[in-house]
Amino acid sequence: MITLYGGPTPNARKVAIALLEMKLPWRLEPIDILAGDQLTSEFLALNPNNKTPVIIDDHGPNGAPFTLNESGAILVYLAEKTGLFLPNDASERALCWQWLMFQMSAIGPMFGQAAHFTHYAKDRHPYAIERYGREVKRLMMVLNHRLGDSEWLSGTSYSIADIATLPYVRSILTAQPGQYPHVDRWGQAMLARPAVAEGLAVGTARAETIEGGLQGFTDEHRAILWGDRQHSQR
Repeated sequence: MITLYGGPTPNARKVAIALLEMKLPWRLEPIDILAGDQLTSEFLALNPNNKTPVIIDDHGPNGAPFTLNESGAILVYLAEKTGLFLPNDASERALCWQWLMFQMSAIGPMFGQAAHFTHYAKDRHPYAIERYGREVKRLMMVLNHRLGDSEWLSGTSYSIADIATLPYVRSILTAQPGQYPHVDRWGQAMLARPAVAEGLAVGTARAETIEGGLQGFTDEHRAILWGDRQHSQR
């Protein structure tokens, strides 16, 4: 059994999609980051960086329990554990790593900063909103160019690079249909997969705050996520 610690975030959902696609036995241990679950001593024992997702694989390497954080590392671990969703061709496998790193180093951080300054920051910062908003558009154009040349990010086969990327771009495809036609085509192909649709629903119980217009988002939530509670000594 694999336990996934997480909630309604792109990083937890990408791991949920992988677990479902790979048909591994797993369960969700909900972590409510708005309530500060990630700051408890129990969670910090799993990940001192207080970020989700984290997995515990009861049958890890050599059969021993194994704890792992960082969503990209988790996807690589699960793919290597099962031998699934990694291209066999050496060139395509290298491209899988390339586009997975692109998601981890560019799409994740830049989309996150855009969301922060557009929706979550207490004060409006026009420069930051414009800077990160433009970068999101640029990265979407990079994806659109790649997917105009290739069926999947790594080439001819669906891989963990695709799994990692969709949870971040899905809302843009919904809000701006037709603006990135090649990404639209790719996104529809992914959403047609039952495991993808199910994985994207992980944690929807808290989506009314995180994804549904930020109803009820308060200064206490800011303190937990970015303020005094986040940075206090533990």
